[in-house]
Amino acid sequence: MLRKGRLTSAQQHALDELWPHYGIDKGDGVLDFAGHFGRTAELVLDIGFGNGESTWQMAQAEPDINFVGIEVHPPGVGQLLMALDKYAIENVRVVRDDVVDFLRQRVAPGSIKGVRIYFPDPWPKKRHHKRRIIQPDFVAELARCMASGGLLHLATDWQNYAEHMLEVMAGSPDFVNLSGNADYVERPRWRPHTKYEKRGERLGHVVRDMLYRRK
Repeated sequence: MLRKGRLTSAQQHALDELWPHYGIDKGDGVLDFAGHFGRTAELVLDIGFGNGESTWQMAQAEPDINFVGIEVHPPGVGQLLMALDKYAIENVRVVRDDVVDFLRQRVAPGSIKGVRIYFPDPWPKKRHHKRRIIQPDFVAELARCMASGGLLHLATDWQNYAEHMLEVMAGSPDFVNLSGNADYVERPRWRPHTKYEKRGERLGHVVRDMLYRRK
């Protein structure tokens, strides 16, 4: 969901000056990701990256992976661009578009090795649950885009949303839960422990990680 927020001058400068290097513009047709990165490598989507803290940290720690971060919030996009430039990170490209449109129009079947969705908007009111990104149709679209054996990693600090995710994923014929109890896993080594997560923990929130393999 597109949230309101004011761009700082630094974020606006990043959008103006750094987007041509790191950004993938809106368009039609399936993308040649190798062409955008200048190399062929495993491709991981980071969907709804917020301020990009996890994105650049994962990319820095996993330089052999090509990351595509997807976010509609301009200040967050600008913040990530600033970090990529500051740390000279070259294995990230950024998409500012609706993720459903992007997947359907620009991603070839079976071309994605991993998808990471951390702390998506929980839409806590029951009447808003239909707005949650993890829904059967969306999961089916992820399955279309992902290669066999690819990993889908979800994380949330809202227990009700975690239970919703488990229910939706249990109904998918395309993924298998890698938890021995068909529920949660320990935080995988690749997910950074961010300032957002630490703030939630101070408020008493418990983070739930879920890991699924594409059949």
